[in-house]
Amino acid sequence: MSKLGQLGNALHRGDVSYDFIGKRKIWFVVSIALVLISLGGLFARGLELGIEFRGGVEYEAKTQITSGTVQKFTDAVKATNIEGLGDPVVTTINNERVRVQTKPLSQDDVPKVRAVVAKEAGISPDQVTSNQIGASWGNQIANKAIWALAVFILLVFFVIWAYFRESKASMAAIIALVHDVLITVGVYALIGFDVTPATVIGVLTILGYSLYDTVVVFDKIRENTRGITGSNRYTYSDATNLAVNQTIVRSINTTLIALLPVGSILVVGTWVLGSGPLKDLSLALFVGIAVGAYSSIFVAPALLAVFKEREPGMQALNRRVTAKKAQSQGGTPKKKTAVESELVPAAPGASPVQDRPRATGSVPAPAARPMNAGGAGRPQPSRKPRSKRGK
Repeated sequence: MSKLGQLGNALHRGDVSYDFIGKRKIWFVVSIALVLISLGGLFARGLELGIEFRGGVEYEAKTQITSGTVQKFTDAVKATNIEGLGDPVVTTINNERVRVQTKPLSQDDVPKVRAVVAKEAGISPDQVTSNQIGASWGNQIANKAIWALAVFILLVFFVIWAYFRESKASMAAIIALVHDVLITVGVYALIGFDVTPATVIGVLTILGYSLYDTVVVFDKIRENTRGITGSNRYTYSDATNLAVNQTIVRSINTTLIALLPVGSILVVGTWVLGSGPLKDLSLALFVGIAVGAYSSIFVAPALLAVFKEREPGMQALNRRVTAKKAQSQGGTPKKKTAVESELVPAAPGASPVQDRPRATGSVPAPAARPMNAGGAGRPQPSRKPRSKRGK
């Protein structure tokens, strides 16, 4: 068996344990810091919305790609001085095509930009493809994405509530999901990748993955905490920490297996193909899967333990467990009996008094004859004298 397998067995049996729940303040601080950085990136830089959301015109042309291709096409399009053109977005595709995206243009300005792109690519204008995307279509896509996210979160809340019969588990899972979405979107804002419909698909996909991992941990917590209030062996946090230790190796294995192919797609989509749906989808999946694994181990179980231990029954359980631990360690003094509490301590310097037998005036009775242990109190047969044996 591998070392990781041996570690997993030891964690599952409880031979080896790491206090994840006891150090929950550390994980909460890390999560809050990541969320604040993500929100800072969103407000400071904002999201680079793709042409599908903001609307505009997209041109594609086949040309020989060099290190100065992007700058050359950018300067050429800007030189048209078209009103409302803005800064064009120029990217290369598979080292053989160039893509130019601009803001929405009038019908008279679209051929002008096409002619400039064709001139720089060294081809005729007819060989340059152009697509006009209206801003209204992008707004519809954005609204549908927001609605899909809201409906997904609402359904997740009720499904977890129905499965675990526990609203606190639903709240912990929803907070973990929001945590994952904010960090993933913040990474997009900080890196500057375009947000496209493929990005939305990736975000919705990671929500399902993160939720699946969280439900597995919660199910183990429910198994460990069944009937816990009727005993005084361990608290709810102790049982939750055991569940996290029992499932952490599985979570790490599934996360690594999922990240390897997604990381390969991200490398191919970013450095080989240059841009496109693969890059947008793989970045959302890669960041979301990693953050989802973190939240399912460090955030969601700790939140559930915090919510549950506010209940009166769990607080009473904590007091019983604490008292039992203190008693086992000799921390609580032995209680005096009623007779011991009524005794008055002797004055200092007093001589000890010994008990003496009380005189009754009667002769003490002789000690009873000891009984033969072998007889066990039963009458034993006596041997006749030798002179009478023959008679």
